[in-house]
Amino acid sequence: MGLKLKGYAGSGTFAHGIHPPDHKHLSKDAPIRVMPAPDTVVLSLHQNIGGPCQPLVKPRQIVKWGEAIGKGSTFVSTTLHASVPGIVQRPVRMTLANGRHMDTLPIKTEGEIPSGRELWDEIFGGNWSISGLDTYEPAGISRDINDGGLVGLGGAAFPTHVKITPSDKKPIHTLIVNGCECEPYLTSDYRLMVEAPAPIIAGALLAGRSVGAKRIVIGVEDNKAPAIAAIKKAAEGTGIQVAVVKTKYPQGSEKHLIQAVIKRQVPLGGLPSDVGVAMSNVGTMAAVARAVIHKKPLTHRVISVTGGGIVNPSNVLAPIGVSFGALVDFCGGLTPDAVRMVAGGPMMGFAFSNPNTPVTKGTSGLTVMTADEVRAGEETACVRCGKCVDVCPMNLVPTKIAMASRHQDIALSRRYNIMACFECGSCAYTCPAHIPLVQLIRAGKARLAAVDRS
Repeated sequence: MGLKLKGYAGSGTFAHGIHPPDHKHLSKDAPIRVMPAPDTVVLSLHQNIGGPCQPLVKPRQIVKWGEAIGKGSTFVSTTLHASVPGIVQRPVRMTLANGRHMDTLPIKTEGEIPSGRELWDEIFGGNWSISGLDTYEPAGISRDINDGGLVGLGGAAFPTHVKITPSDKKPIHTLIVNGCECEPYLTSDYRLMVEAPAPIIAGALLAGRSVGAKRIVIGVEDNKAPAIAAIKKAAEGTGIQVAVVKTKYPQGSEKHLIQAVIKRQVPLGGLPSDVGVAMSNVGTMAAVARAVIHKKPLTHRVISVTGGGIVNPSNVLAPIGVSFGALVDFCGGLTPDAVRMVAGGPMMGFAFSNPNTPVTKGTSGLTVMTADEVRAGEETACVRCGKCVDVCPMNLVPTKIAMASRHQDIALSRRYNIMACFECGSCAYTCPAHIPLVQLIRAGKARLAAVDRS
């Protein structure tokens, strides 16, 4: 075990990238706390990349915890489940943290649901023996994952069953499980690896079997020694390898983790499957184990509630659909100098202002920043220093893409490979002119997508 993997020549890193202050000290030593069921949850019918859900319930209908309340409308979509028992309320259209306006199903909590240690044990505890996992059929694993409503819990929210469905056209030789969590502030994956490594290992074995991978590798950055130790111990005797990679942002990007671990270059505009790799997140693997072994759906996830603007930075096991405001209250409230709420981390997250905004399956964190933490600066003209080019892990020219987007030049945006940008924010972080590069590129992508749909 370790960085040097038999048959591979990964260097443990990739070209470019940045080293922003990680601020993980705020919550990395905070064990995961279980949040009591709130009075109400609000569940968006669009929780994943791809198509939305079609509702399966009506207002005033009584639902059980874990009951399916929405069905995916396309192959690239998935099932939605009630994260609390209760009564379905009238549908409401809400603005999510990413700015998208979505139909939601509120549920008023009524009925029994485990709490505290009992809920933790229900989701992550118990026996996760790897004995007998080789008897599960790949098609059955994929079906259970789809029925469980699983999506990538690292933030992208891509339906998991799509990623781990075997394909004759693109056979998979390696499953890489992402435990890097390179985004500043966030520590939910780290705490999960430390506190619940067994379901991560069981889920990785099941996902590897489903996709037909001959090798399973878990990549963890070298600044997470307790997580590395816990995962290595849980993986003993399974054949799973642990690749300790160098700490750098955005090491958790799937294309760059593949490059760091196995030295394979995913083609521009391509997917990991183009180089024989499937990629998933450690939290997703734990959810896979629960969905396949216990036939239980995704209703809760671990969320980092952190930043200088939170009184008690914490890692919280919370129901999907809880409001960000309820999370803040559970963690002691806001400090007097809190000025900005971000869904996710500061590099790739979305700033928002409404505390009633609901958590979705892809919500890995809530970062509340103080005035001192917010990098202030008035935008000035580009000085063509090239710093954005130097740090771009995709070898793009971010300023050119952003300016093409600002001038609504769709053809030029396409020529500069705007869709290859995955919005890591390295360029904006290093830009001395404080140009909002990521926001401009996101707007350009939306404009391009609208044109392609028309």
